[in-house]
Amino acid sequence: MDPAIITLCVLAVAAFLFVTELIPLAVTAMAACTVLGILGVLPAKQVYAGLSNSTVVLFGGMFVIGAAMFRTGLAEAIGVAVVKKAGTSEIRLMTAIMLVTIAMSSVSSNTGTVACLMPVVIGICQAAKVPASKELMPLAIAANVGGTITMIGTPPNVIVTGALATAGLPTFGFFEFAYIGIPLSVIIL
Repeated sequence: MDPAIITLCVLAVAAFLFVTELIPLAVTAMAACTVLGILGVLPAKQVYAGLSNSTVVLFGGMFVIGAAMFRTGLAEAIGVAVVKKAGTSEIRLMTAIMLVTIAMSSVSSNTGTVACLMPVVIGICQAAKVPASKELMPLAIAANVGGTITMIGTPPNVIVTGALATAGLPTFGFFEFAYIGIPLSVIIL
C-alpha cells in the first residue's frame, strides 16, 4: 500500500480518537507515531525524533511554568493586585489587564498566559461587576502582541530561530524581537 494512503488512514483514526477521547490523548499521539513506524512509513530513528527537538522541549517548559504560576497562586495574586491598583473602572481595568498580560506573555508562552489569566480575569470582572466579554478580548490581543517582544513569547519566534539555526544561518537574539514588539505593544495598548 502507498505510504501516503497509510499515513492518511492513521491520521483519520488519530483524529477520531483525539475528538472522541476514547483513549487518553497522550496515548493517541504516541500510538500514531508508533503505528507509522511499525508499518514502515517512518524509519525507526525518526519515529520519536521530533520529541528531542529543542523547540518542543522549550514549549513544554513554557507550559510547565504557566501551570506553576496558576497552581502556586501567583496568577491570582496578580489579579488581586490589578483590582487594587485599577479599581472597578472598565477602561482602567482593561488597561491594567493588558499591561500585565503583555508583560507576562513576553517571557512565557502567550497561550499559557491566556490560559493562566483567563480565570483570573473572569474573577476580576465578577468582582468589579464588569462584563467578562469586554475584558477577555483585550486579554487575548495583549497576549498575542506581548509575545512578539521576546524569542520565547510566541511559537513562531521560536520556530523561526530554530529553523535558522538548523540552516546554519545567524539566529535572532532573545530580545531582538523587542525592536518591533515593544512599539507594537504600545500602539495596541
